[in-house]
Amino acid sequence: MEHKHLDQLRSVADVQPRPLSREERLQRWIDLLERDPKRSLNSLGEIEYKPPAERALIREDNSPLTVAYEDPILRADGLASDRLGDVMRYFALSDGQAHYALCSCLSGRTMDASTCAQRLRNATGNVAWESAVGAWVLAALAVSLPGLVYLLG
Repeated sequence: MEHKHLDQLRSVADVQPRPLSREERLQRWIDLLERDPKRSLNSLGEIEYKPPAERALIREDNSPLTVAYEDPILRADGLASDRLGDVMRYFALSDGQAHYALCSCLSGRTMDASTCAQRLRNATGNVAWESAVGAWVLAALAVSLPGLVYLLG
């Protein structure tokens, strides 16, 4: 079997990469933010007070949205612009998730890229939350099991 680079294959075939999953898109954005963790980024001004149609058009130069849109892989995968509506659609962010990660009322006019990355991780990741809940359930069982055995035994 002969192996060729993707660029070589594109010259002889219509090669389409598989679309990224939501988790892969979010992880890529977080990774991009963490490449320059001290980069000062502009947050989005009080997005919760804007009507939905106006909120969708919000953008800021040098914002976390800019970081995502500057990435050729995310753009090729379907990120249409650095406007809030396009970013929310592409990354499947709820209003609450976008507000928590990107709004100026929680972070001030600027934030470090690492802060935004952590906020995105907190807003969209269930892994840490599920792990914490699982740990508490196990702890509760461990503490209550001797009492249950005593009562039932």
